[in-house]
Amino acid sequence: MNDQEIEQEIQDKGMTAPMVKPQDVEANIVSEYCFTAGEGVTGAHLGSNYCYEKTLDVLTFCVLVLRNGFTVTGESACASPENFDAELGRKIARQNAVDKVWPLMGYALKENMYWQHNGWKCGQQDG
Repeated sequence: MNDQEIEQEIQDKGMTAPMVKPQDVEANIVSEYCFTAGEGVTGAHLGSNYCYEKTLDVLTFCVLVLRNGFTVTGESACASPENFDAELGRKIARQNAVDKVWPLMGYALKENMYWQHNGWKCGQQDG
């Protein structure tokens, strides 16, 4: 079941309480960077003849930058170099990164709900 199917089931069941939705997660992503480990090593050693294991060319990373500046990463590794597909690797790495955003946004939502309901307690400092 994908995110859209889950969202549809939630709507069908009439669930209207605050929740994180797929569009909220996507709206929280301000930029993304996907690259293979081989590309990362090459970039880190620009101008040199640095050699690296070619297996790094089938390990893909995706870095998502969130609205508040926090970053999350996802990765995708291919066991057989013959099966490596750069586009598919980026898609899988991105989805793995997005999967890490959900609990962060869920926590933030719950924290906001808590403070809206309870307010600041005596002796608590702001900031």
